[in-house]
Amino acid sequence: MRIKLTLFLAFILVSQACAQAATISFSSDVTFETGDTWSHEGRKYRLFGVQSCIRGTNFRSPEGLDEDCGLRSLASLAALFSTGTVGCQPIGTAKDGATFVVCAANIDYAMVDVGTALISSGAAFAATLPSGVPVSTAYAVAELAAKDSRSGLWDGSFKHPADVLSRGQ
Repeated sequence: MRIKLTLFLAFILVSQACAQAATISFSSDVTFETGDTWSHEGRKYRLFGVQSCIRGTNFRSPEGLDEDCGLRSLASLAALFSTGTVGCQPIGTAKDGATFVVCAANIDYAMVDVGTALISSGAAFAATLPSGVPVSTAYAVAELAAKDSRSGLWDGSFKHPADVLSRGQ
């Protein structure tokens, strides 16, 4: 019950912050650091509730080819930014000073939640709290759907980033 109340209060705070914050639009001058983090005009931004594959960890395709899992996530984020216009709402600040954002992309005249797009396509994952509870239930559902349909990274083999991060590897 305590976790549900905490998550509910966090949701209320995030909703209020989104309503009060100005939307940030990104030009083509974006430097991607990971599949969930980028820099623009000297500031670092990170998608709230999204965890990309960890750079330097291995992804093995169904054909047996090995690649950097984190770079696959990064390429998907970069492709999404290049496909549509991305606007984000700042909702907080991470320990490293990055601005947490929730973002939408306008792709072919449709607004798409960036986190959902990345996670449901199998390019990223639902971030979890240290307790293992997902930060966003909607993102956790999107991850399960991607896993069940073997979309993106789920079509091969890799170490799930939640496992890597929980072990401090």
